[in-house]
Amino acid sequence: MNNEIKSYNQKQSEAYREICNVLAGEIDRILPDSESKIWHAQPVWFLNGNPIVGYINLKDGIRLLFWSGQSFNEPALQKEGKFKAADIRYTSAAQINRHDLVRWLEKARKIQWDYKNIVKRKGVLEKLVME
Repeated sequence: MNNEIKSYNQKQSEAYREICNVLAGEIDRILPDSESKIWHAQPVWFLNGNPIVGYINLKDGIRLLFWSGQSFNEPALQKEGKFKAADIRYTSAAQINRHDLVRWLEKARKIQWDYKNIVKRKGVLEKLVME
């Protein structure tokens, strides 16, 4: 696990630290070729420079965010923001369904919108063709 992310996780309360460690471990396992770092104060994983998944501590729990999650057709993921992101929130590690998480991470690899170039395209997202 990335040292910045380890440090982020260690700063959380015990319950939230457990959630963060489970999420980071699964993300690292399913997306071993991703780059991870703290980006805009939260752990985020990138594929080819494109943000894929991340999490952050909010007042109501740990939010797991998939940048292209609205395209996954997964009812447990809720629309977030004005682009294609979707999230789910956890208040305990027991709430994490690992089968769902693995499926979402596999979809995150295959279904991507090009956030990396959103500024260059003046806020217009284009779907990437992944193999």
